[in-house]
Amino acid sequence: MKLLTQTKALADETRLRLIGVLAVHELNVGEIVQVLDMGQSRISRHLKILMDAGLVVCQRHGLWAFYSSSSANGSPALLAAVLEGLKDLPVHRQDLERAAQVLNDRRLSTTRFFDSVASDWNRLSREMLGDFVLGPVIMKSLATSETQKGTIVDLGCGPGLLLGHLAGAAGRVIGVDNSPRMLDAAAKLLPEGPEVSLRIGDLEHLPLRDGEADAAIMSLVLHHLPAPQQGIAEMGRVVRPGGRAVLADFLLHDNEALRTSYGDRWLGFSPGDLRIWLERAGFQELACERHPVNLGLTLMVITARREEFSV
Repeated sequence: MKLLTQTKALADETRLRLIGVLAVHELNVGEIVQVLDMGQSRISRHLKILMDAGLVVCQRHGLWAFYSSSSANGSPALLAAVLEGLKDLPVHRQDLERAAQVLNDRRLSTTRFFDSVASDWNRLSREMLGDFVLGPVIMKSLATSETQKGTIVDLGCGPGLLLGHLAGAAGRVIGVDNSPRMLDAAAKLLPEGPEVSLRIGDLEHLPLRDGEADAAIMSLVLHHLPAPQQGIAEMGRVVRPGGRAVLADFLLHDNEALRTSYGDRWLGFSPGDLRIWLERAGFQELACERHPVNLGLTLMVITARREEFSV
């Protein structure tokens, strides 16, 4: 009986703590070990029990595996009851605080990486993309009368290479990045004036108002984010109803070298996952192009439209 298997799986303090954390964050084993301060073999054993009971799911990206709690398999009410019972416990609050710190450390590590490569970003980009020029493809996807006179935001703008093209094709452009050195490089490249704005911030918590943008671009940054779904959700928040988004990132691959050489956290994404995340953020996919590039990678360029609010 499934219910019996699941309730037995939950009859352990460590597994209850795991459910509490993985209901909020998707983490790999190393990160879970840091959060719960336990040995890896112990964590792996408890994860297997929860997975066998259908309470935790695992997604593999290359050699890394990421875990999250699952409300599938007829257990949403059970999971909700467990989380309700955990919410006021001090140990649960402590676990969530540690998980947030682990992810923040990951963001800081990414920021340090991009600070270190800001002056060499052109070379790194060529190593990944080869002769493929992404800018014109993105500009073509944004070529509507509304975006040409509106506000376009480049989320993860880096040294501002794309912003330079956008500045002459839109009424106002905003670049957001969490690397101070990348923004310094962008400031040197871009013209001064009220039509160009650079802002520092994390893509999961954008320094932008609701509906501030007529269009948004997220180009080759999603695979760096600790929580890519949250990054897309934030993009949906800041794009006005009827506005556009262009998302460029890699198709799923197994090139582990990109984790160390380019600071990648995720080895690409499946088109299905991206489509689901975009729909949850209020977007409707209009087109998905695929372009072969260097290092055995395939680049996806997805154009989407923010749905109008129903009356």
